[in-house]
Amino acid sequence: MYFGFKDISINYGKREIIKDVTIEFPKGKTTTIIGPNGSGKTSLLKVISRAVTPVRGEVVFNGKPLKQYKLKELAKKIAYLPQVHNSPSDIDVRTLVSYGRYPYKQFGRGLTRYDNDIIDNTIEITGLKNLQNRLVETLSGGERQRAWIAMTICQQPEVLVLDEPITYLDIGFQLEVMELIKKLGEEMQLTIIMVLHDINFASRYSHYLLSIKDKGVYSYGDPRKIITSGKLEDIFGIQSQIFEDEKNNCPFIIPEKKRSKWLTLGN
Repeated sequence: MYFGFKDISINYGKREIIKDVTIEFPKGKTTTIIGPNGSGKTSLLKVISRAVTPVRGEVVFNGKPLKQYKLKELAKKIAYLPQVHNSPSDIDVRTLVSYGRYPYKQFGRGLTRYDNDIIDNTIEITGLKNLQNRLVETLSGGERQRAWIAMTICQQPEVLVLDEPITYLDIGFQLEVMELIKKLGEEMQLTIIMVLHDINFASRYSHYLLSIKDKGVYSYGDPRKIITSGKLEDIFGIQSQIFEDEKNNCPFIIPEKKRSKWLTLGN
């Protein structure tokens, strides 16, 4: 297995969240995890960052469990950006991006010329050159998210894990961030695993979709295999129309109605 979950089960106290999930993510491709709120999507990603410890199973990278890697060694291979992240109020963009070089720093030594070249290149490809001296707290939501993504890219990872990277952004910034993720994935041949709530963005920007329901994998495959009226009703309880986005070569949906006991009261 290149990278993925092997027999992962997650409990919060006595409550079982995820049960026996096994999935391998294709190298150099983007896979998006979708599913209803509370289905365990973020919990799965937190196992990768070791913020959550599974009761069974393991995350595998290059045929070896993550727990067998030293943290610095792993940080050179896998970058993880959580949904919520905070930085000191007085930090500028370049300094934030430079934190991505931490796994490569030697004890007692500062950034090398090579490190600074990587930082410069990362700032360039993420469109932050004119913002690099700005304080992060003064940036717009989309600019701030670009800066955080740049920090993870500065790690030069093989695998990029993103938990809801466009949450709290307006539609313009959502599109900007998703286009950046697509660009980085293609140019750096990254294996990207992310969680998204927007089904249309997931369909447009992913090679594969993984749907989670009832504590496990419900379906996995090309967006056209997953984005069907039957599957969406099973996963989210919604009735929807499915159309073809000919420009982006992917399906898109228009939700029509949610199946809910609250909507049927009195009928």
